[in-house]
This record gives sequence, C-alpha cells and structure tokens, in this order.
Amino acid sequence: MKKEDKGIIIKQLETTLSEYAHFYLADFGGLNAAKTTELRRTCYKQDIKLVVVKNTLLKKALDNTGKDFSQLSDVLTGSTALLLSNVGNAPALIIRDLEKANKSKEKKDILKAAFVEESFYIGANQLDALIHVKSKNELIGEVIGLLQSPAKNVISALQSGGSTIHGLLKTLSER
Repeated sequence: MKKEDKGIIIKQLETTLSEYAHFYLADFGGLNAAKTTELRRTCYKQDIKLVVVKNTLLKKALDNTGKDFSQLSDVLTGSTALLLSNVGNAPALIIRDLEKANKSKEKKDILKAAFVEESFYIGANQLDALIHVKSKNELIGEVIGLLQSPAKNVISALQSGGSTIHGLLKTLSER
C-alpha cells in the first residue's frame, strides 16, 4: 500500500472516530462468511459502524485524535474490527449474543477492548460491565426520577389528607 493511501485511510479513521462517542475493538477472525454477513446486518440495523482496520493505521489515527489512547496499544494485535456507536452498550450486547451463538464451538474471546463513556475497558472479562453501562442521559433520568419521588409522595399525601378531612367535616356537619 502506498504512503498516500495510508494517509487517506488514517484521515478517514480520524473523522470516523470523531463522529462516534464510543468504540469497541474486537476480533471476529473465527467467523465464516455467513456469520460475518449476519453480524454486519445486525450492526447496520442498530446504527453501529463496523470497520475492519489495520492495527498500525488505527494506532496512528488514535494518536492523531489528541486523546491519550496508549492503553489500547497492547491489544492492537492480530485481526481487529472497530465497532463504533453512539450508544455505549449496544456493541457489547451484539458481542454477547455472538459469543452465545458460538458457545458450542471453539471458545475464543471476541472483545479486545472498548472506550465507553470516557473510560477504557481492556479484556474480554469486561463484557459484563460493558453490557450494564448506562449512558449519561439514562443516569440523569434516574437522578431526576429519584429527586421527584419524595415531592410526589408529599403532594399525594396532602391531596389524600385533604379529601379525608373534607369527608370528615361533611359527615360531622350532616349530623
């Protein structure tokens, strides 16, 4: 490959990485053509971009982003696929389903590493943690729900108490 072609690919990887908030590094090397096609379709349906990359070009693209991705340099070996998503746990769910489907065959770890919610997850043992990662908006929604809960309880108690007192006064006045 010519140096100019490599430069173009690196620039494309840089722009692609900047478009997505989260990315996963995976090894889908053991999949046959049918499984790979099915994986690509699943990723497309869930707005996950799947790109097979050369490790050296990805390293250079990550270095050019301005962030410190040095923790990922150890896992950039062998065949590497880049899964890019704006939903933090969507690729983890796909990887989990793929591992379940291939459970009967040779046990091979698919997940290499991930960069989700500004944190690094290195190794296949992090898959369960990645599945349960909540997005920033989900966490904000939960906090708002927790903050609203006591206020709703007070309002409901006041409303029910008011109708009880009103009923009691009405009954006493009728007597």
